Amino acid sequence: MTEEIITCDLICPSSPEETSGGFKTEKKMDLEQPIFSALSGGAKQQQQVEEVEVEEVEEEDTALATSPAGTTADSESGIFSGEYESCVEHESELDWFCGTEQKLICSHCAIVGPCHGHTVTPLATRVTAVRNQLVDVCEKMQLQALRIERFIDQTLTAKEQKLQVSASRAREQVLAQVSAAREALEEEEQRLLEEVQREEERVEQCLLTQRAHWIQALARLTQTRSGLVQTLTHTPDAQLVTSVQEIAERVEEADGVGEPCDTDQLNLNPDCSESKLLRGLWATAVLLGPNAYGSSNLMFDERTLSPLLSLSGDSYTLTFLYKKTRQSPPYDPARFDCWPNALGSLSMSSGSHSWVVDVGQSGAFKVGVCYTSLERKGSGNEARLGHNSQSWVLSHYDGDYSFCHAGRKEPLQVARKPQRIGLLLDWPSQTLLFYEADSSSVLHAVTHHFTAPLVPAFAVTDRSITILH
Repeated sequence: MTEEIITCDLICPSSPEETSGGFKTEKKMDLEQPIFSALSGGAKQQQQVEEVEVEEVEEEDTALATSPAGTTADSESGIFSGEYESCVEHESELDWFCGTEQKLICSHCAIVGPCHGHTVTPLATRVTAVRNQLVDVCEKMQLQALRIERFIDQTLTAKEQKLQVSASRAREQVLAQVSAAREALEEEEQRLLEEVQREEERVEQCLLTQRAHWIQALARLTQTRSGLVQTLTHTPDAQLVTSVQEIAERVEEADGVGEPCDTDQLNLNPDCSESKLLRGLWATAVLLGPNAYGSSNLMFDERTLSPLLSLSGDSYTLTFLYKKTRQSPPYDPARFDCWPNALGSLSMSSGSHSWVVDVGQSGAFKVGVCYTSLERKGSGNEARLGHNSQSWVLSHYDGDYSFCHAGRKEPLQVARKPQRIGLLLDWPSQTLLFYEADSSSVLHAVTHHFTAPLVPAFAVTDRSITILH
């Protein structure tokens, strides 16, 4: 079917201004009135419609009924066929429109009837306004339809083409990054395996050498001992006395065998399998992967709280107290009495655990782990975090970061001040990891053979730190 486009003149003729003795009309019809409001007969009064003041002049009924407005309405409206309907009350044509009550009325209704004093408009003028509004609406719809067609034909089509290019580029990027990571990982894997193989061969060679040496030494020692026993049991006394020099030489030979001792040379060097790349990938997989670990129940253990510290009501924030505000808490064997320490409420001896501490407000703090057997009393190093073999902590003081254990301090290179520090303890691999929580970049990692359950350990001497969840 072929659609024929018909061009129409959408300009409607205006109704003549009408003056008739007792009333006048001013044509100020608002052409921007919403069409749906105009057609629905809503109760809102149109402020821009023609204001009509109707005087109570009975003699003008005939003039109003036969006015040009009536003729214009009948010829231009196209809505009404034939003559206008009649008013039931006055039996006159309904050739006026009451804007106040949104209904058709006759001239008598406007002059002496129920619509006296209301805003009324000649029906022809009202029809013209409605037609103009319909024209505006149709034009707007046509423009909107053109915009939609243009959006479909141009924008969406271009977006579809751009989508294919962007998706292809994204796939290439993913494949390139994964390929680079796989290549680097495979190279690192090969390097580590070769390093482990070399270390294994070295230790095996040491073990073979030691075994051959000590077997030979054992044979010499056994032979010497057998000879001495033979001399002791079968040599006459007189001959035994004269054989002292010979016996001394055999004893000296036996002493030269020496005592066997175990050394690190007979053990596989654990550093042969250490890799920053592998550790970083492992940490990233644990911290950002779908099965990321967490310790949602971790909080500060109030029993361990030093009198130098205060604890928030939810047991998540630890604050350093100045001397003038300190109070002596009741005695508790679990409490630190000198150092500003506190322990966490979680004991760890299996699995993997991670937690994050907000340290952004503090300029001096320690976060880490320790054995539950850590000393709690006194001002010695036994109760000072990082200064004994019972604790492993990351320390921040005077702008410097360091890892502390057994009294040894290892400076850390930190590019920017971390606002949140995360800790990851992986018991199966005996690995403790410190990382920046916002970027998941590893700050320090340590592998140690932990021999007892661990608990989170904290210290603060400036403002406060908070365990996050």
